[in-house]
Amino acid sequence: MTHVVLPGTYDPVTLGHMDVIRRATKLFPHVTVGVAASRGKRGVGTMFSLEERVDLMRCALNEAGLERVDVRPFEGLLVDFCKEVGAHAVVKGLRTATDFEYELTQADLNARLAPDLESVFIMANPSLGCISSSVVRELSLFGASVDDLVPANVARRLKERCNA
Repeated sequence: MTHVVLPGTYDPVTLGHMDVIRRATKLFPHVTVGVAASRGKRGVGTMFSLEERVDLMRCALNEAGLERVDVRPFEGLLVDFCKEVGAHAVVKGLRTATDFEYELTQADLNARLAPDLESVFIMANPSLGCISSSVVRELSLFGASVDDLVPANVARRLKERCNA
């Protein structure tokens, strides 16, 4: 496997996401972060537009010194996106047993649609396992600091968005 995709909504990108991406770059020579449109996520949509999420991810990766990671927006099926970019596997981070159950189901479906596409799971760093984008959004909306949960560029953008 030489090329992998790390898909997600990244609304917003968290330090947990960044840790999984950083670790994937140590395992695979070519990493693409696929930022999913996910227009109807959980029936409410996303806090940030697709373009904003791609920009936030690129800035976060740059600030972290991970310049060799590609960032691409995508809509539609993940397996089609992987085929389009020439990826051989999908990498997902797992925090909890609930994550595992959900991601296993997704991996099984992807295997039916694209039998040659592998699924690779990376366990969350225990110190970052409690962080999720939804928790970050909620804390931000209530005015709590999320500086220790997200990259600096994301924290700034959340403050602007939630204090406006």
